[in-house]
Amino acid sequence: MRVLIAGAGVAGLEAMMALHELAGPRVSATLMAPSTEFVYKPLSVGEPFAAGHATRHSLDQIAADFGVELRRDALEWVAPGQHVAFMDGGAEVPYDVLLVALGARRERAFEHVTTFAGGEDSESVHGLIQDVEGGYVKSIVFVVPPGVTWPLPLYELALMTAARAREMGMTPELTVVTPEETPLAVFGPEASADVGELLAAAGIGLRTATYAEVSGGRTVSMHPSGDQLTAERVVAVPTLHGTAPRGVPADSQGFIPTDNHGRVTGVDDVYAAGDGVQFPIKQGGIATQQADAVAEVIAKRAGASIEPRAFRPVMRGRLFTGTKDHFLRGEVSRGRDGVSEAGETALWWPPTKIAGRYLSAYLESAAPGAAATTSTERGSS
Repeated sequence: MRVLIAGAGVAGLEAMMALHELAGPRVSATLMAPSTEFVYKPLSVGEPFAAGHATRHSLDQIAADFGVELRRDALEWVAPGQHVAFMDGGAEVPYDVLLVALGARRERAFEHVTTFAGGEDSESVHGLIQDVEGGYVKSIVFVVPPGVTWPLPLYELALMTAARAREMGMTPELTVVTPEETPLAVFGPEASADVGELLAAAGIGLRTATYAEVSGGRTVSMHPSGDQLTAERVVAVPTLHGTAPRGVPADSQGFIPTDNHGRVTGVDDVYAAGDGVQFPIKQGGIATQQADAVAEVIAKRAGASIEPRAFRPVMRGRLFTGTKDHFLRGEVSRGRDGVSEAGETALWWPPTKIAGRYLSAYLESAAPGAAATTSTERGSS
């Protein structure tokens, strides 16, 4: 079975590794991406504080380790009826099964504010932190914009800024403004309460259930309250938008509709996983779970003895605070009945930022001096 994986981010690599484990020689996988490296972006939040950096991994090496073909090209459009994918460089690639894992496009939500989308924004945030350290900036509002976002890095920036300011004897006024009912509510009530306690202990103000508009880069207008905050600097995370290629069904924002096994609605033999699908939570660990669900279906179709499991999201997040990291876990698929927990003790292993069954173990074993390990939930097999 010829499997074409379009995208070499978290979802694409997890699916490739899962297929290697589950289907073996039953599939011939091709990984396609225009880039030369996989960048572990969640670690970039530490760069403005000189507290680590995003690691980079050669896609050539990863492809070689798993015996897959790597095509350096970008997917332009798809003809599902003909089972052909058309590349940006003009090539036509036939497939039996296509997995679209192109991620999401990040856009600035507000003009004239510091937007943190990853390593490319580290320098501007570093400059802000230097101004805080020097006492030149005395008030910052951290804004989660309306729309589709991933807010966890913003909480990390706020907590790490507060920790750095304390180290330097500074006491800037810091506030988080978010549309969420509670901070990081997606992890469940106990984990959210833990984040709220961290914010309070750090002296960070919090405005929840609030939709913000920013004018002039300094004035934050809050709805529905009508209140306003004026700060010397405003920091935000970007909004996310879909990247569905032409020929693949998508909603008005470009996100791909799928069922709970990753099958794309309305077309045959096309699957999707990661930030580019309609599922509202855009997070690396969730992307790996979607990729695993797709890989199990494809492996079954290829003849592997496996019963595919539907995607049942479990949130796992490692929150950098500037002091001790906190681990958050919530069973999204079970709603209010699901377990929610948080603490300074790792709740999964290895305790990576992106908790992927196959990707985490591979990246840990690929690190210099690291021993091979298996990614598992603590207390489970």
